Amino acid sequence: MSVVFEKTKGLTDKEFHYCPGCTHGIIHRLVGEVLEEMDLLDDAIGVAPVGCAVLAYDYFNCDMHEAAHGRAPAVATGVKRVLPEKTVFAYQGDGDLASIGTAEIVHAAHRGEMITVIFVNNAIYGMTGGQMAPTTMIGQKTTTSPFGRNAEQTGSPIRIAEMLATIDGAGFIERVSVHNPVHIRKTKKAIRTAFECQQNRKGFSMVEVLSTCPTNWGMSPIASLGWLAENMIPYYPLGNFRNPDKEA
Repeated sequence: MSVVFEKTKGLTDKEFHYCPGCTHGIIHRLVGEVLEEMDLLDDAIGVAPVGCAVLAYDYFNCDMHEAAHGRAPAVATGVKRVLPEKTVFAYQGDGDLASIGTAEIVHAAHRGEMITVIFVNNAIYGMTGGQMAPTTMIGQKTTTSPFGRNAEQTGSPIRIAEMLATIDGAGFIERVSVHNPVHIRKTKKAIRTAFECQQNRKGFSMVEVLSTCPTNWGMSPIASLGWLAENMIPYYPLGNFRNPDKEA
């Protein structure tokens, strides 16, 4: 009997700790598949964040390094400069990248560091209990915004992809989503392109992935997929914001 589907060698056999319905697992698999298909498992070095993906070093079947909260781009920069022949990536959530780590991600892009960042945006702090994040939607209720986010008090949600796309050192910037099979396939393609950007030394690359958090959103997994499509995508439009091949 022929095998039509199997687990990627890009992931270990460790069972995920993520909540039911969380789409971190889908994103992990896509990264693992791309690393395997590009034959990078023996040459890739990943940097794990602080947040829901803090244990990413247990899941990706390549060399991994843990970073302090928000500092994954800085750690990835050091690794890449010491080992320039390696493919180096950071995996970060929105609290890690868009809040405490804003300076690190902006300046890594400004310097044109040859690293790739997988940025998971689920519009909330997941691991610490559902507090408001810089990416939380206007009106969205969290433990620290029980009446909904108010723009007059906290500003508007930050659009990281659009911001980084204005930076000359950025080579490839794209926003994708994993709320249905069509967009899952597009996400995998974007991740591969981001790694190719690094390998071709065309600058800093980042893929922002819109993701769900059913537990802290207070929804079922299915309802959370619909909420993402109806509420997040209109504010965080999907698409490519910077591509070195288009600018060449």
